[in-house]
Amino acid sequence: MTTLGTGVLRVRHWLRDHPLALDASLALAVLVAMVVGSFVHPRPGEGPSFETRPPAVSGVLLMVAGAVALIWRRRSPMVVLAVTVGLTVVELVKSDPPAPVVMATVIALCTVAARTDRPTTWRVGLLTVAVLTGSAMLFGAAPWYSQENFGVFAWTGMACAAGDAVRSRRAFVDAIRERAERAERSRDEEARRRVAEERLRIARDLHDVVAHHIALVNVQAGVAAHVMDKRPDQAKEALAHVREASRSALDELRATVGLLRQSGDPAAPTEPAPGLAVLDALVDTVRRAGLPVELVYADRRPPLPAAVDLAAYRVIQEALTNVRKHAGPGARAEVSVVRVGSTAEVTVIDNGFGGGGCHGDGGGHGLLGMRERVTALGGTLTAGPRYGGGFRVHAILPVEARTGESGEPGAAGRTGETA
Repeated sequence: MTTLGTGVLRVRHWLRDHPLALDASLALAVLVAMVVGSFVHPRPGEGPSFETRPPAVSGVLLMVAGAVALIWRRRSPMVVLAVTVGLTVVELVKSDPPAPVVMATVIALCTVAARTDRPTTWRVGLLTVAVLTGSAMLFGAAPWYSQENFGVFAWTGMACAAGDAVRSRRAFVDAIRERAERAERSRDEEARRRVAEERLRIARDLHDVVAHHIALVNVQAGVAAHVMDKRPDQAKEALAHVREASRSALDELRATVGLLRQSGDPAAPTEPAPGLAVLDALVDTVRRAGLPVELVYADRRPPLPAAVDLAAYRVIQEALTNVRKHAGPGARAEVSVVRVGSTAEVTVIDNGFGGGGCHGDGGGHGLLGMRERVTALGGTLTAGPRYGGGFRVHAILPVEARTGESGEPGAAGRTGETA
């Protein structure tokens, strides 16, 4: 049952993606119905019955022409309706009994009603009903009041009503969908507005706290500096006020920032800030996840500034995450950190046997976040596929020149270390 349902869904999706094939299938079904209906002949007093006499050649040609015209009913509904009406009138005038070419007209009229507005539908429908019913009454062999003539009237009228119902339902569904999308956009906009207002309120509170207490600290520190030599006791009192004001500022800042914490967050961080000093641990974690990584340092200079060190670590972390996600099985990565003059260069490359190029600027925000972080420090970041396969991320971070410091290797300065 599941396989049957899946097959039906696949057929529906395929027909939806290929409307011309759907119209051709409908035209074939209408042709079969018209051919079968052509064997039905009314008998006075006995009702309709099947006869073995085949329809006339002209009737078959008209039925085929009407069915073929239905293939283009979506592209030119008015033209198809005019063609089928003409074929039906010809059949009503020339044949006795006529072949049921009117079936093609019913489908064409229903299509026009479903794809136009209501006034056009009723104008075209009334004209079609008048032409077909009048032709059947004037040129048919049966009396004008026969049930066959009223059957033409009924079928064409029902086609108008059915097409109008389809159009109304489609418009109703579209309206509901648009209303839902508009409501979702409104909720998103309202959420963003509330977030912006909350950020503004917190920023205002932080400004008030910092400005008030820093002003007190500044005044009391000035007093202490002024009376330090002549009145030490008054200087101590001023310094006590400084300490009290700074403690109050810290308490209020802690309370304000605490509003931004998520439930379950620790009151204070217990782990060191990430940086190149803990890069070995990051690489070991990636290796345990199944990605071979080669780590190379080429530097003996002092550690990088804190912001640059953090940015370099985050670039490597995000790049290795992308390799794990997108590079595929059998991929290998190489990480290098090099100091060149007043810059630090971070490079992460992979061989990408499984399509490493997929972790470019795809649907995620990893590369965008890396680029923003590096650009904020005045650096540049380039990322893209490598020649011959794989992917390359290269970041150039500016480093302030440092002289006269010890050459002891630091967080980013272990020369020749290869892991």
